[in-house]
Amino acid sequence: MTLGVKRGALRPRYDPLPMTGIHITDIESAINYWRALAPASLEGALATPTRALAEVYAAMVFQHVVEVDEFTLSQAALQAWLAWYDSTPDTPCIAICSTSQGDEECKGCGRTFAEVQHWTALRPAEKRQIWRRITRVGTAWRFNKYAERAIKKTPG
Repeated sequence: MTLGVKRGALRPRYDPLPMTGIHITDIESAINYWRALAPASLEGALATPTRALAEVYAAMVFQHVVEVDEFTLSQAALQAWLAWYDSTPDTPCIAICSTSQGDEECKGCGRTFAEVQHWTALRPAEKRQIWRRITRVGTAWRFNKYAERAIKKTPG
């Protein structure tokens, strides 16, 4: 399997480059999501979505890369990854947007003004790159001062 890959660091901020990489940790999370949803059979056979993602993960490890181009994934792997993505929060917004007050970067969620503006038009892989950056930096209020706003609410 040949992968379209990026080596090294993630892209900074909002960058409309054509290749949007899916990070290896997202592939791992998607595999774990599918392992919980559809465990292996008694014979050890993996469910189709898990197997598709595991093939991508194995190729990434073998090739020593941390990102794979979303457009090079097989249809099965892409659909499995998108199903996992749909189970994650879409936006990092905690309803404290300082970009509306003129800040270039939101103090609440950590996104840039351009990212906030274009969020609904971004593809899932682009959104995940932004999520990874703001999580890695960890200075947005969603990660400290107002962390309780970022907790996923469960009914009941």
